[in-house]
Amino acid sequence: MQFTDTLRKATADSWKQSVNHPFVKGIAQGNLPLDIFKYYILQDIYYLKHFGKVHALAATQAEDFQVTAMLLEKAKGTAQAELTVHKQHAEILNITDKDMENFKPAPTAYAYTTHLYRAALSGKLGQTIAALLPCYWLYADIGKTYQDSNPSEEIYKNWIETYSSEWFHESTNEQINLLNQIAANSSEKEKAKMKEQFIIAKEYELAFWEMAYTKEDWFSNRQSPHSTTV
Repeated sequence: MQFTDTLRKATADSWKQSVNHPFVKGIAQGNLPLDIFKYYILQDIYYLKHFGKVHALAATQAEDFQVTAMLLEKAKGTAQAELTVHKQHAEILNITDKDMENFKPAPTAYAYTTHLYRAALSGKLGQTIAALLPCYWLYADIGKTYQDSNPSEEIYKNWIETYSSEWFHESTNEQINLLNQIAANSSEKEKAKMKEQFIIAKEYELAFWEMAYTKEDWFSNRQSPHSTTV
């Protein structure tokens, strides 16, 4: 059993919930309200900007220059490709410059990206890759699971096609293979830390769906049942 197999086993329940979350099923079935998807796209654009930066940090941690080059290419290529798709989505969803200027990350989006930076600040490449991997792997799995779905909304077809595409699955497999290579040369103590980074990131992936589905806001902006009028 490879190291990444143990990670999937450790996150099996979270994984199942993620693939079957109402947000994801709503995309596959074509009945997810577009205002919810618009909220998600704005949050994901924010996430991907930091996702790319953390790849660049990972590149500085690699001792093998080929790994450095690969991670730098991913910092540019993966984020650029996904942001291009999101730009197309933004046009369809009528996301304006004002929307972008006034954007504030939701608590979950902010916390998730903070976790990625914390993993990178460990100084260990394996921990950084472990924290980045759930995003690749889960989206690839969702793309494969729903590749035969035919939602009526073109924007949802495009989203599924992106993550079921050959290039995205190849990119995901590169990251899986890299983490297994690192784990093969790591101590049990270090592998335990890598596993923890992966599990936490995977929980944030599930939380990201819920964040989008409920259009999560900061607590001070919510109507609290305990609030009083003075």
